[in-house]
Amino acid sequence: MQSTKSAMEAFEKLEKVGEGAYGKVYKARDRATGQIIALKKTKLHEDEEGVPSTTLREISILRMLSYDPHIVKLMDVKQGVNKKGNTVLYLVFEYMETDVKKFIRSYRQNGDNIPPQIVKSLMYQLCKGVAFVHAHGVLHRDLKPHNLLMDPKTLRLKIADLGLARAFTVPMKKYTHEILTLWYRAPEVLLGATHYSTAVDMWSVGCIFAELVTNTAIFAGDSEIQQLLYIFRLLGTPNEEIWPGVSELKDWHEFPQWKPSLISTAVPNLDENGLKLLWNMLQCDPSKRISAKKAMEHPYFDDLDKTYL
Repeated sequence: MQSTKSAMEAFEKLEKVGEGAYGKVYKARDRATGQIIALKKTKLHEDEEGVPSTTLREISILRMLSYDPHIVKLMDVKQGVNKKGNTVLYLVFEYMETDVKKFIRSYRQNGDNIPPQIVKSLMYQLCKGVAFVHAHGVLHRDLKPHNLLMDPKTLRLKIADLGLARAFTVPMKKYTHEILTLWYRAPEVLLGATHYSTAVDMWSVGCIFAELVTNTAIFAGDSEIQQLLYIFRLLGTPNEEIWPGVSELKDWHEFPQWKPSLISTAVPNLDENGLKLLWNMLQCDPSKRISAKKAMEHPYFDDLDKTYL
């Protein structure tokens, strides 16, 4: 890691493109090469060693994962000190022109739907990226359209913001609730499960799938309880028969008893194979949810040219 002086001199900040829980993100130019990059500035809470082990773990995970074409590439890490004397890390990522949230919004504003083959291509790339992350023992835990970066010309999709990723090969810690954006949050997380698996990401993938097809979030709750009610109203209220152990979860209540509706009522313009895949992703019981690897083999993708994906 290099000192901050070189970090600040090495890059010319062009504009702030985002601000996350972990710091600011800038579009910047590498003065040496002229290359446009994304600079993620992360302030650190000091501990004895300077850089916290959690941050070092995040960086090593990112380095490990970023050789996959569907993960945003971490190109460099620079360390420095800000005016207050706090340690600052600059993570240097490849720059991507847009994200899936903006992509969906551009179609919605024009009153158009994203063409089905584009939805299919984006979904395949997403499943492929998620399968890669999961195969390396990592959960993303915060998949949402905003975290899926895109090149609008080539329609290449890359997963970003693995900042919350935790290797689930380490002993299962009790995860905190406040992780995923509410709309993409799996029911087991909403119900207070403390031990969960790759299935949490697949729920998010299903929600993103529905949103790509309809331009609107399938479950847009503004509280945890409302989020659950929206999910149960469409998919049916789970019980011990459907989802063994559900009533033991910390935040389980007696919910209104809904029968499942056809998923096509919420996503009317999706073909039959697409609806079957979506149904497999949006299973309330996490053990019944399709894996990313299995999803890639689904008949929905049969007519997709996967040569360059």
